[in-house]
Amino acid sequence: MRHLLSMADLDRDDIERLLNLADSFAEVGERQIPKVPALRGKTIAWLFYEDSTRTRLSFETAAKRLSADTMNFSVSSSSVNKGESLRDTVETVAAMGIDGIVVRHHGAGAPHRIAEWTDASVVNAGDGWHQHPTQSLLDLYTATRRLGSLDGRRIAIVGDIKHSRVARSNAIGFATMGAEVTFVGPQTLLPPSLEGWPVKVTHDLDEVIDEVDICYLLRMQLERQEQAVVPTLREFHEEYGLTTARADRLREDALIMHPGPMNRGVEIAGEVADRPNAVITEQVTNGIAVRMAVLYLLLGSGLDLVDTREAVA
Repeated sequence: MRHLLSMADLDRDDIERLLNLADSFAEVGERQIPKVPALRGKTIAWLFYEDSTRTRLSFETAAKRLSADTMNFSVSSSSVNKGESLRDTVETVAAMGIDGIVVRHHGAGAPHRIAEWTDASVVNAGDGWHQHPTQSLLDLYTATRRLGSLDGRRIAIVGDIKHSRVARSNAIGFATMGAEVTFVGPQTLLPPSLEGWPVKVTHDLDEVIDEVDICYLLRMQLERQEQAVVPTLREFHEEYGLTTARADRLREDALIMHPGPMNRGVEIAGEVADRPNAVITEQVTNGIAVRMAVLYLLLGSGLDLVDTREAVA
């Protein structure tokens, strides 16, 4: 495998070895000069067709710590505004000599098409409602560092699941690592069909809040919603938000997670987001090490994610 396009591409061994490699890169971040020459001479291009803070800055930091050169692409100042197609943009960037492309696009499946148009390795940094594999990997890394093995752990993913690529990636990722995943939300915020998904479903957060090991919250993705899906945001908070009262019911070692950006007072109470068991900023920090591991495996080792057992042990 030359690309990372979906969590469905990875089995448990792949994930475990990638997370073990991330441990090594986490140590690099603690050095006085947090840099290694692992990708010196490699060039990575960023193709972000959607806004991003955490993911883009995290990938850029990861590349710089690996000593890679980077090529920035901004839709607002590019020929996309003159009608240039995605394929023409990709082929133009690839012609400048790149080794990897990190892409975020509003169209589900766009990274898969890009992988057909270029010899560079492609990393999916989010495609529509579909997948966000590196977010799932950093979430798994954060969870395992805090909780150890995820076998038998109970994960509640709460909120706007219908429009969330993070929910889809984490459903696969956590289940692959042995956890029991439950989607929590109103029917209007669930996908039309969950057949084949490795998840349970409930419409009652209070039914599961006392037993979960991780309460994973999702924001209301208003930019993707084509019609009203809840009466009001205030009512959504009362029914599905992690309020102070619900947070008090969590188990002592339970984690509160969120991919960001947060909408305090909607899916999570402002005070709850600042509690010691809320590992939201820790997720951001861990994202750098995880993305360093992904970039290194795809561009530095010359090996795929399946055949790296001996190389990264």
